[in-house]
Amino acid sequence: MAKGKDNKSRLKEIKDVLLKYKITKGITPEKLRHILEELGPTFVKLGQIMSLHSDVLPREYCDELVKLNSEVTPMPFKEVLEVIEESYCCNWREVFKKIEKKPLGAASIAQVHKAYLKDGQEVIIKVERKGIYDIMARDITLMRKAAKLMPPIANIRNMVDLQAVIDELWSVSQEEMNFLKEASNMEEFASNNRDAVYVYVPKIYREYTTNHVLVMEYVDGVAVNDREALLNNGYDLDEIGSKLVNNFIQQIMENGFFHADPHPGNIKVRDGKIVWLDMGMMGRLSEKDRQIMNRGIMGIALNDINMVENAILDLGNLWGKPDKEKLYEDIKEFLDEYGSTSMGNVEISNAFQALMDIMKNNKIGIPKGMTMLARGLAHMEGILADISPKINMVDIAAARMAEEKLKNFDLRKELEKNARAVYKSLYKGIELPTILSDAVREYMAGQARVKLRLESTDKFNIVIYQAVRNIVIGLWVMALMIGSSIVCLTDMTPKLFGIPAIGAFGYIMAFGIVFFVIVRFIYRKFKQ
Repeated sequence: MAKGKDNKSRLKEIKDVLLKYKITKGITPEKLRHILEELGPTFVKLGQIMSLHSDVLPREYCDELVKLNSEVTPMPFKEVLEVIEESYCCNWREVFKKIEKKPLGAASIAQVHKAYLKDGQEVIIKVERKGIYDIMARDITLMRKAAKLMPPIANIRNMVDLQAVIDELWSVSQEEMNFLKEASNMEEFASNNRDAVYVYVPKIYREYTTNHVLVMEYVDGVAVNDREALLNNGYDLDEIGSKLVNNFIQQIMENGFFHADPHPGNIKVRDGKIVWLDMGMMGRLSEKDRQIMNRGIMGIALNDINMVENAILDLGNLWGKPDKEKLYEDIKEFLDEYGSTSMGNVEISNAFQALMDIMKNNKIGIPKGMTMLARGLAHMEGILADISPKINMVDIAAARMAEEKLKNFDLRKELEKNARAVYKSLYKGIELPTILSDAVREYMAGQARVKLRLESTDKFNIVIYQAVRNIVIGLWVMALMIGSSIVCLTDMTPKLFGIPAIGAFGYIMAFGIVFFVIVRFIYRKFKQ
């Protein structure tokens, strides 16, 4: 009964906020952001996750939702201790010597405090908000009900499948609420970057980490976008920018496991090293996805529309049958804009977003990893603009690709692959006369079938008609010349000019046709 009453109260609260912003009169990106902020931490988090989904939401909505404030009102320190003790099943003093009351940061799902272990070691405690799972589950349930009842207003319901979006958001939120998962992410990330001497990942204290409490090494340092502090500490900003981008490209291209929320609050600089924090949201690209993306990048570099089109179709999941002509034209426009631009002038996040817009507009589903990657690239370009605008991410990515290609180059494998291609071409070439012979034999026997569907313009039809007509005339001339020559080799009578008359007549017809075609061609040219 209490649960039903609570749901009813929350539903009334949501309704009041929606009425306040007059949602029935339409919803703009800015209005949506204000609504989510007013509905509280749960909806703020959902909005932040929604901002990653440019595959289902229009870009202007995603750009606005990025502005959602991640800092929310901290939960009382008493509740922090309650969550810790419930997780450890003991008094918090049995694990920690001291926990500072003032949080270092408070977000929608958790907040962070500095603490000291019993041995005096400085650590960070990330504590999940008390009852956040139940709160979010309740709000998600209400959102599902509201989505079913929502009228088709203001281009939202018409643009996206709200139920699918809500399901995806809930799935992502559940992952973020599992701190054991985040601990595993940090360990995997640290393992992937163990050879990168300029990268540091805080140590996880597994023995003190649970689903609701994460304990890791305390790392001080300077925020990566704090230009003044970096200069005061003697750092070379171009070096920091290069290290940051180089490592992020490595995460994408080599590891296929990258930080999906690399905003300045999650990256610090300490002792010349890039320190990566907060890995609740990570992106993952399969080996297949990375190979397809490399093909797409190669197609863009070569200005090859078909190569880019094939990469897009291989990478995405089709919602329906795409319009190949529209897709071709969209890619052509994209290459006209980006394919002719020098590499140093390309804004990689904009180009990436433009490609995703092409996929969305052509009913091609975008892999989750790609939407996260687009967000990450935008963050990287933003950081570079703050600390080192001369650094170009495209140049670094291109150099990294070349280095990776050389490092993974397998001469034997390449020779085998090319040898197979050469053998296949030769084999097919040898087969070609036989294939043509079989096709002609079937045609002569009346067994050949040709099914064509041509859709062309009138101008194209005229060109085809003229080409076919000229071919037929050419064949007639050739037949007359060959036939007349064969007849002339005989002693057939009567004769004309010392050769069989039929042969002479064939020559005269052939030359007459050629003369007629030439005169007709000259006349048309003169008339034009």
